[in-house]
Amino acid sequence: MASKAYFLFAHMIVYLLATKTLITNVNAAGGPCGKTPIQSAALSLSPCLTAGGNAKAKVPPMCCTKVNALINTAPKCLCAVLLSPLAIKAGIKPAIAISIPKRCNIKRRPVGKKCGRYIVP
Repeated sequence: MASKAYFLFAHMIVYLLATKTLITNVNAAGGPCGKTPIQSAALSLSPCLTAGGNAKAKVPPMCCTKVNALINTAPKCLCAVLLSPLAIKAGIKPAIAISIPKRCNIKRRPVGKKCGRYIVP
């Protein structure tokens, strides 16, 4: 299972480098991820790849740490990453990935907030 995660991560990096046009560049001051480009935010969530595509997969502690940090600093960024073409191409299923904060037992998650057509549980 770990090799699949590494494969997906490697695929995501290659895809990111090869097709920058699929992800909209974020304004340095006002995008959903603040000053952080959405590509960088997406890469920081690479520990979540398996859990974001499989509702039965255990969420790694590093994924929970990264998601919690993102919720605390830029909650809209998490939604932008989950709905990005890069995440979809890497095998992330937004309907499953939106449940990661709950699966991590993050108390300060934005419960009830919309993320595209999904609602944070």
